[in-house]
Amino acid sequence: MSSTFSYDVKTKSEQPLFEFGSAYCPRVSYHFNPKVSNYHYGVRHPMKPFRLLLTDHLVSSYGLHKIMDLYETRVATSEEIAEFHTQDYIDFLHKVTPENLSKMPRGTLEKFNIGDDCPIFQNLFNYCKLYAGASLDAARKLINDQSDIAINWSGGLHHAKKSNPSGFCYVNDIVLAILNLLRYHPRVLYIDIDLHHGDGVQEAFYTTDRVYTVSFHKYNGEFFPGTGNHDEVGCANGKHFAMNVPLEDGIDDDSYINLFKSIMDPLITSYKPTVIIQQCGADSLGHDRIGCFNLTIKGHGECVKFIRSFGIPMLVVGGGGYTPRNVSRLWAYETGVLNNVLLSKELPEEIPFRNWFGPDYSLYPVLDDLYENMNSKKYLEDVRIRCLESIRYLQGAPSVRMDAENIPSTDITGLTQEEDEVIKELNEEDESWRLIQIEKENAKTL
Repeated sequence: MSSTFSYDVKTKSEQPLFEFGSAYCPRVSYHFNPKVSNYHYGVRHPMKPFRLLLTDHLVSSYGLHKIMDLYETRVATSEEIAEFHTQDYIDFLHKVTPENLSKMPRGTLEKFNIGDDCPIFQNLFNYCKLYAGASLDAARKLINDQSDIAINWSGGLHHAKKSNPSGFCYVNDIVLAILNLLRYHPRVLYIDIDLHHGDGVQEAFYTTDRVYTVSFHKYNGEFFPGTGNHDEVGCANGKHFAMNVPLEDGIDDDSYINLFKSIMDPLITSYKPTVIIQQCGADSLGHDRIGCFNLTIKGHGECVKFIRSFGIPMLVVGGGGYTPRNVSRLWAYETGVLNNVLLSKELPEEIPFRNWFGPDYSLYPVLDDLYENMNSKKYLEDVRIRCLESIRYLQGAPSVRMDAENIPSTDITGLTQEEDEVIKELNEEDESWRLIQIEKENAKTL
């Protein structure tokens, strides 16, 4: 093993910040835009984009930026966002401001679900374009084989619907990224370990077998968004290609990890995805401001580590998480996991905003002592058996028609001219090869 070190002024010695594992290290890209953390939902609103600034500081203070490809991303265009969202909703996001909100036609706010959860704040649409653009850029790097794992912690806003916002989410960057990945990948697996059900993504792909959606979340019929029971399995061509794992309050690391691995292992083996999107919402951590689970940093990260072990290309995004100091700890730790490194327990001395992480100043705070675990062994075993029965319906990976009926006809990431020329050359080479094969076959029949 090898380590990266930081000089400790107090002890005048070098302190290890992280240690490499012994396994193969994938090519990891980190996609960010520093502007996205400047936006503000409101003083009392639990969503704090500032958590992204804390995350970036932790990542860089631990030295992880030295072992990844860093990309400061461009904003998504309105045309790219329109690949999923309706035009009237996009026009609304583009026009609405806190100043003109009261002047909107009657019924507009109700139509677009504007309220306490989804408020209008300054430059809202620019905020949406920033985090969506980062997910699209991450998907592009996977498509072009420039990365094995692409990270965008500003993304993961899984509740947004086609024509309205929901649950603090305005534009569904995950759906946009998946649509683009489907142009090149026959089967996409979406995994959601946020506290809340990934309803927006499930709904978008509920009728197709091209995308398998799995969500582990709190469910009792009333907890937001009120969906995600085990009987939501997809419909039409997508029947049995949606899986929901409803959980009770207080689930701990051991219970969660054992259940997660026992389901995901056979699912990946059977479905054979060619790319995976993992949404890593941090509100499933213990001590979250609006959470009710007992997961620790390492417990949550173990799920990411397990999926990484399959060696399948991954797009990793953020999501919920409402205690900023713990959100940033988690996503910095999981950035390390994805790079196959273990971060030091002690936070770097020079990290900005270090006082936010007191009094322990540890990357691994105690988070598993707040709620009683209401998930009995019998309940979890029943959930596991039900999920495994659902996987049996697959009978192996579905075949895929890679044609215009299943794949968007335009590239929603807006490739650069240089990238377009490379792809054009590759396509011309493929066409030349195909013509040669046809000539050979014709020669055989003469």
